[in-house]
Amino acid sequence: MRRAKEIRELLRRGKRRETPHLDVFLRASPAAHPRVGLVVPRYGRRVVERNRLRRRLREAARLELLPRLRAAGGSTDVLLRARRAAYGAEFRELRAEIADLAGELCSEGSSAD
Repeated sequence: MRRAKEIRELLRRGKRRETPHLDVFLRASPAAHPRVGLVVPRYGRRVVERNRLRRRLREAARLELLPRLRAAGGSTDVLLRARRAAYGAEFRELRAEIADLAGELCSEGSSAD
């Protein structure tokens, strides 16, 4: 997901979950497949730090979240919004958090509506 309108709609109307490093917003997708969006606020950080965090989240979602959502057969939009604490997290921590989230979503039947 890249369109600001879709992201705003998901922030407004999606179900919210919190993890130690992320705020996660979920909603049924109008597309026929699952989609993931990222929001990495500045929090006074340099652009290099923001881009590193964005790359880590994108890779963790690609490896852990999307394959499980596809296997479950659901079409869900997921927005991962980094919290301030995410800047200090290592990749393995973020990946484990996203893997846990994917497990929870798929065990619920991946219905986010």
